[in-house]
Amino acid sequence: MKGISLIGSTGSIGRQVCSVVKRHSDKFRIQALVANASSEAFLKQVTEFRPEFAALVDEEEGKKIAAQIPDGVRFVYGKQAAQEAVCYGDVAFIAATGFAGLEYSLKAIEQKKDIALANKETLVCGGELVMREIKEAGVRLMPVDSEHSALWQALNFNANAPFSKLIITASGGPFYGWSKERLQTVTPASALKHPTWQMGAKITIDSATLLNKGFEVIEAKWLYNAPLEKIQTIVQPESIIHSMVEFADGGILAQMSYPTMELPIQLALTFPERLPCDLKSLDFETLGQIRFLPLERKAFPCYDLALTAIEKGDNYPCALNGAGEVAVKAFLEEKIGFLQIAETIAYALDKTDRANADTYTILQETDACARRYAKEYITKKGL
Repeated sequence: MKGISLIGSTGSIGRQVCSVVKRHSDKFRIQALVANASSEAFLKQVTEFRPEFAALVDEEEGKKIAAQIPDGVRFVYGKQAAQEAVCYGDVAFIAATGFAGLEYSLKAIEQKKDIALANKETLVCGGELVMREIKEAGVRLMPVDSEHSALWQALNFNANAPFSKLIITASGGPFYGWSKERLQTVTPASALKHPTWQMGAKITIDSATLLNKGFEVIEAKWLYNAPLEKIQTIVQPESIIHSMVEFADGGILAQMSYPTMELPIQLALTFPERLPCDLKSLDFETLGQIRFLPLERKAFPCYDLALTAIEKGDNYPCALNGAGEVAVKAFLEEKIGFLQIAETIAYALDKTDRANADTYTILQETDACARRYAKEYITKKGL
C-alpha cells in the first residue's frame, strides 16, 4: 500500500486526491494531511482518513479544532510545523497553492520522497533549483497538471524521452477573442466562470488571463528539458485534447478525455498501471467538432509577460509569480480591474533586479520584492 502525504488537502485538487484514495483504498493510504486555514473542512478529512500526522498552517484556525482531533493523530499548527508532513508516506502530493508549495517540494526532495506535483509555482519559481535537487536526490517527479500529465503520458511516462515538439493546449478561457474595450468590463464573477473546467479561484483567474498557460510553458521547459522553440501552445476550446507530442518522424500522440483532474491525479499515483477512474468515455459519435485556434502572444498580455520572463531567465519567472499572486488577489477583491492584472505584473518585472535562481533564499527574496512592487503599483495608481 502506497502512503501519501497530502499538502493542500482542502483545496480543489486536494479534495479530488481524497476521492481517488477512497476509490482505491486497498492501494493508497493518507499518512499526513496539511491545509492552510479551512479548519472545519480539514477536521472532517482528519476524522475520515485518520492520518498519522495532521497540520494546519494557520495557528488560530489550528487552535479552534485541536481538542477535536481524533486519538492517534499527531496534530500541529504553524507554518514550520506543517513542513514535517512530507516526512511521512512514500509520495508527497504537493497540492498547496502559491509560492509556499516550493518550500514543501524542496523539503520532500530533502527527505528523498517522490513528488506528485500539482503546484505550478514549484517549477515556475524554482525550476532550475528543483530539477537539480531532484536529480541529485534520485527521486521521481510525477506531473499532475492535466497538460503536463498528457505530455508525460505521450512520452510513455519518461520525461527524458526524445521529441520534436511539445504542443500544449489551452481552452482560451472565457474571454478569447474579446477586444480590449470589452475586457475592461470583466468582473471577478464573470472571470470565475470557466467554460470547461471547475478549479480554484486563483487558477481560474490565471486561466482567464492566460497567465496559467505561460506558467505551463515555463514548467515544460524544466520538466522535459525543452528549449522554448520546441514548445508550442494552441487553443483547443472544447478541452478534450489535453496536450500533444510530435516526434521525429512527424507522428503526433495526443491524450484525450472529457475535462477532469481525477485522471491525472490518479495516474500520478498509479503509473504505469492504469486503474478504473469513474471517467465517462468519450462518445465520438456525439462529440461534435474539436477545434484548434491560434494563441497569439500579444493578444494576452499576461501570457506574453510569462514568456518574456522565462526568456529573460534567472529570477524573473519567480518575480512574475509573486506579482501575479498579489494582482489576482487584488482583482478578486475588486481593488483593480481585469486589465490591471497585467499592468501590475509588468511594473513588478520592470523593477526586479536580476539574480541567479539557484538558491531558495534568492527566490524567497525575489518573491518578497515582487509582491512589494505589485502592491506599490496598485497604491501608486490609486487602484
